[in-house]
Amino acid sequence: MTKSFVAVAAAVLIVLPLAAAAQTTSKPPAKPAAPATQVPATKVPAPGPTTTGTPAVSPATTPPTTPTTTPTVASGAAAPASATAVAAPQTMLLEQILVKVNGDIITKTELEARQVDALRRRGQQLSDEQLKKAITDSTPDILVDAVDELLLMQRGKELGYKVTEEQYKRVLENIRKENKLDSDEAFAAALKQEGLDMSVLRKNLERQLIINQVQQVEVMGKLGLNEEEARRYYEEHKKDFTTPAAITLRELVLNVPTDGKNVGVARDEETRKKADGVLARIKAGEAFDKLVTELSDSPSKANGGLVGPIQPDELAPDVRKLIDPLKPGQTTAVYRTPKGYGIFKLETATKAEVKPFEQAREEVGNKVYEAKRRAEFDKYIRRLRGEGIIEWKNEEMQKLWITRTSAPTVEPKNPGL
Repeated sequence: MTKSFVAVAAAVLIVLPLAAAAQTTSKPPAKPAAPATQVPATKVPAPGPTTTGTPAVSPATTPPTTPTTTPTVASGAAAPASATAVAAPQTMLLEQILVKVNGDIITKTELEARQVDALRRRGQQLSDEQLKKAITDSTPDILVDAVDELLLMQRGKELGYKVTEEQYKRVLENIRKENKLDSDEAFAAALKQEGLDMSVLRKNLERQLIINQVQQVEVMGKLGLNEEEARRYYEEHKKDFTTPAAITLRELVLNVPTDGKNVGVARDEETRKKADGVLARIKAGEAFDKLVTELSDSPSKANGGLVGPIQPDELAPDVRKLIDPLKPGQTTAVYRTPKGYGIFKLETATKAEVKPFEQAREEVGNKVYEAKRRAEFDKYIRRLRGEGIIEWKNEEMQKLWITRTSAPTVEPKNPGL
């Protein structure tokens, strides 16, 4: 039985242990006005592993021997010297830092939000075990994306890139048009369905626009493509520009009647004679598809026995031997099938065709450019990683990052879009 990831994601998100040495950030409460005597708050316990959101420590509780209220004092009267003012409950939020990148941090909560978003994007119903595997498999890429996005954003700030109000509104309008969200209500509902609000969407859009601008200037601006490179790629990858051979067949199948146990020799011979008679009718000019509708035992009977288009390589070797000598319109001899006898007719046949370079020029250019862009981005992001000060605060996450960054680079995906 499967459930929506929303119902169980909290139970299966990767646990990042809050080790004693793990660095945290804390947000202490505002200091209350000093009372005559303040009851000490209960000691904040060390937070245990959490699975979603920011690890929060419950408000400190008051010891049972301490009064929970301040004695009532009549208007204008001085408070008794022994009166004890009780401090307001205190809440301290603790946030585990996974890594610092040039001083900016990525927290456990941020990673978990990205994990949930990745699951949402899959759009699938998964069992608990499938969810665990999906998260385990995707977390290295998610972690690398987070670090690389931060490096690219920092580079964008160094270069002085900013998103103007006009740019933001233009992108927002494009999103609304592409998703046919004409009204503000429909747009708000779509955001809610994705777990977003306008402030989060704006932050995500601005981040992606700045990252795109960095790549446009620092990576794509350095790329070029000449005729020689394009032709060399075309010659080395002609299969990518080749339309494979294809054929369309019709089949007529006659199964030997059986009692469920044995196939009698007499029944087999009778079916063979029937197939020979059908072939004679075809040669005499009767329409193959009409005979299929009348006599065939194959499921393809519903569409006149039509099979394909398929590539010749997809045929079983013994069937291909029957088909290869045929020209469109011709039929095979009667052949043996696992359950009886059959006849094929070749309806159409097209040969493999290589698209000429001039026709493939634009496609070739796009493929070469993309290959060069990926290679250039890989070098660029590795340089940013090498020049940056990346301080890991979680050993498990560091190992995942090292393993993943040793492989070919995966570019950061559009965050939150």
